[in-house]
Amino acid sequence: MTQAPATPRRTVRRHDREIIALALPAFGSLVAEPLFVMADSAVIGHLGTPQLAGLGIAAALLTTAVSVFVFLAYATTAAVARRVGAGDLPAAIRQGMDGIWLALLLGAVVIAAVLPGAPWLVEAFGASGTAAPYATTYLRISALGIPAMLVVLAATGVLRGLQDTRTPLYVAIGGFSLNAALNIALVYGAGLGIAGSAWGTVIAQCGMAAVYLTVVVRGARRHGASLRPDAAGIRASAQAGVPLLVRTLSLRAVLMIATAVAARLGDAEVAAHQIVLTLWSLLAFALDAIAIAGQAIIGRYLGAGDRDGARAACRRMVQWGIAGGLVLGLLVALARPLFIPLFTSDAAVEEPLLATLLVVAVTQPVSGVVFILDGVLMGAGDGPYLARAMVVTLALFAPVALAVPALGGGLVTLWWAMTLMMTVRLLTLWLRTRSGRWIVTGASR
Repeated sequence: MTQAPATPRRTVRRHDREIIALALPAFGSLVAEPLFVMADSAVIGHLGTPQLAGLGIAAALLTTAVSVFVFLAYATTAAVARRVGAGDLPAAIRQGMDGIWLALLLGAVVIAAVLPGAPWLVEAFGASGTAAPYATTYLRISALGIPAMLVVLAATGVLRGLQDTRTPLYVAIGGFSLNAALNIALVYGAGLGIAGSAWGTVIAQCGMAAVYLTVVVRGARRHGASLRPDAAGIRASAQAGVPLLVRTLSLRAVLMIATAVAARLGDAEVAAHQIVLTLWSLLAFALDAIAIAGQAIIGRYLGAGDRDGARAACRRMVQWGIAGGLVLGLLVALARPLFIPLFTSDAAVEEPLLATLLVVAVTQPVSGVVFILDGVLMGAGDGPYLARAMVVTLALFAPVALAVPALGGGLVTLWWAMTLMMTVRLLTLWLRTRSGRWIVTGASR
């Protein structure tokens, strides 16, 4: 980042209040989403192993199908926040509506692909003969809720851009509670089995989307913003999302390569890798909450033409990222002996797991800064650079990770390769923020 005078204490406190007010509710809503799958797993697990295996396969496919469109939230947050900073609330909400209409269109496309292709997708995922029918049933029914899931992403971006992360938290809590209740009622009360769990999830997702749409529509009417689909606006939202889609796909490729390499190391290693990856993802939620605050705050400052405010907010959030990474890393290092027995009692899994978790702990401060700078550049609408940087990162990571088995390395070596990946991300993001080229002011980039 470019050099700037020291930030006055009062300004620092104001930034801290803003970050906390946005990040804490954002963390709650981020954690609530995985709880949907956990609730389904808890209910379906009592039906039998084939049903639970089918749920696992279908849930993985659904998560992948939805997560690639996370740009609906990120791009919408940045665009709406800019217009909020510029003082044009009607245009901010209009921008958000474009993102919601795009979500509905993409949802229709995904349904058209998943419904007829469900058996093939399940088979390609390697489902067993006993699990495949349950996976297909769950996938086909749950696919009907994909448009609602994508609307939730886009509408969440609208509210974050409007500096509101509390409403998404409340909606997420309500959706999780409804999903859990419907799962029990439909699976056991109505005797629908795994189909009941899928319908419960669809109903809960549609309910969440309905609440979001109600909030956004009320805001549009209050400020006189049009609700009609606008082809040019939808096209602009799609164009803004393409670079973030490339970034997300590149990141997913990194995780897939890591899992594939772990599988080649042996059953114990891949089991340990899955546990480490689960914890790593949970830690990412905590750090990503600050990044989400960064998206909203940076977008607002740039929309208002406040370059110094954007720089100061960026510096303060980086400090938060470092501090958060240090705290989380220390907790992981100290809690390893307590954490491992929750997942496995197999000594063959425990040994690589213990050492690998230490690698994760040591590298958390790096992760903290990476997530923050990622959020800052998203808030600035710097998607094309993020896409290029992530593609470069993937190109450097892939050969290193794929060489691990050939060089006789184990899981610890693989996760040092993951650390290399995060370090490359840190370097590319730091160089960009230091250059100041991300600072483009105005209601649109």
